[in-house]
Amino acid sequence: MGTGAHKKNGMVTMDAAEMLPMKPNESPEVQDTTGHSGIHLKRSLGLFNGVAIISGIIIGSGIFVSPKGVLLETGSIGLALVVWTLSGFLCLLGAHCFAELGTCITKSGAQYAYLQEAFGPLSAFLYMWIFLLITAPTANAIIALTFAEYIVYPFFPDCQSPEVAIRLLAAGAIALLTFVNCASVNVATKVQNVFTVIKILALCTVIFTGLVQLIRGETKHFDNAFEGSNTNPGSIALAFYSGLFSYSGWYSLNFLTEELKNPYRNLPWAIWISLPLVTVIYVLANVAYFTILTPAEILGSDAVAVSFAMKMFGMMAWVMPVFVACSTFGSLNGCIMSVSRLFFVGAREGQLPEALALISLNTYTPIPSLMFECTMSLFYLGVQDIFMLINICSFVEALVAGVSVAALLYLRYSKPNLKRPIKVNLAAPTIFLIISVFLVVIPIVLTPQDTLYAVIVIITGIPVYWIFILWKKKPKVIRRLNQKFTILVQRAIMGVPGEEYKLD
Repeated sequence: MGTGAHKKNGMVTMDAAEMLPMKPNESPEVQDTTGHSGIHLKRSLGLFNGVAIISGIIIGSGIFVSPKGVLLETGSIGLALVVWTLSGFLCLLGAHCFAELGTCITKSGAQYAYLQEAFGPLSAFLYMWIFLLITAPTANAIIALTFAEYIVYPFFPDCQSPEVAIRLLAAGAIALLTFVNCASVNVATKVQNVFTVIKILALCTVIFTGLVQLIRGETKHFDNAFEGSNTNPGSIALAFYSGLFSYSGWYSLNFLTEELKNPYRNLPWAIWISLPLVTVIYVLANVAYFTILTPAEILGSDAVAVSFAMKMFGMMAWVMPVFVACSTFGSLNGCIMSVSRLFFVGAREGQLPEALALISLNTYTPIPSLMFECTMSLFYLGVQDIFMLINICSFVEALVAGVSVAALLYLRYSKPNLKRPIKVNLAAPTIFLIISVFLVVIPIVLTPQDTLYAVIVIITGIPVYWIFILWKKKPKVIRRLNQKFTILVQRAIMGVPGEEYKLD
């Protein structure tokens, strides 16, 4: 292997300088700022990439499809617009808190890293356990299926699209984007940038059309805008669930902290640019919908944007399903890119098989983690009834976001001297935590069965943690199989164990 080769925990490693000779004028991307050589994920994401990733993941199918969910629970146009605005504000509060967490805990992995730092490895593992089993693959499968449904819609405008074709297209999208992310972070970010621009253009088309109608005096739907408002706390909570579902992914860039250039600057700025931008776009898009469509038409539509296009664009109405397909394709790419880093960091911390912590020397990407995520997502494409899983995902997301912000408050107390380039006012995490408790408790009362399933999945992670993490004296045959599998994967991808990219 050469003089610099050796084995560590069953995996072949080398000195980075021996494996990757530097070319003239090449930046030392295999060295961290502490002066230690090693192989890391490349810091290749700039501010624009960060904005594109956050905006691109948030703007998925939700704003095109789900406005009727908010309207159904609020009962009025005025209250629906208030919920859309407050949902964006709430996510901005949470993202503001995550800006502090992401710049004082610079590991990739987002909530996993923050929970581990504040509450220990068990809490981090339980988060990763339910994220691995349900949240991530379910989200990817739902987005891929939505993409497939809208890409085939123009070919079957008057009948039901073939189920087999939809699932095959969804599987193809997951496989294709996994390949792109395995091949190159730069290519994956370019895909993200392009599709983010496309989906924003699509929403700008909707907004511009609605504003033209408003200028022409089409304001009758806004007369008595708050008439019929439903102020029941349970209904308001469910309305926020529909709104927040369309904003989900606001924390996505925190999964990629180790790949951000100058994260102390670019992480918070990407958050502060993306969330207000998305909130303004969402509110204006809803105003446009309400300008053209009556509340009854919105409540009777399975895809509000398509109904909007059919009413306004005539023969060109087919462009909206294509726009929705492009939007979901970009969201799927962003999810695949960000979620794989959670599995990579979990493996690097010793809480998942160590093969998932390998980085390809050819591409500087965590290929095993990406392939693992792809496999889990493809498995969930076979699930017929996923609506219960969606409810579980929403509950878990609200729970984890609240606990993560609680970690910020706890770290302020337990580690007051921790370096904090950004230090938010305590009012932000306090308000976010109170609202998160409300959003967690209400579903327990309204849909106890779904939340019970989520709790059961979390609890099953405890014996798994004890057997696979705490139990150190495993039989030799198990340890040898693990080492052989790791070396096999390592040779297949020409990979080495990834190290944390630390900042001064």
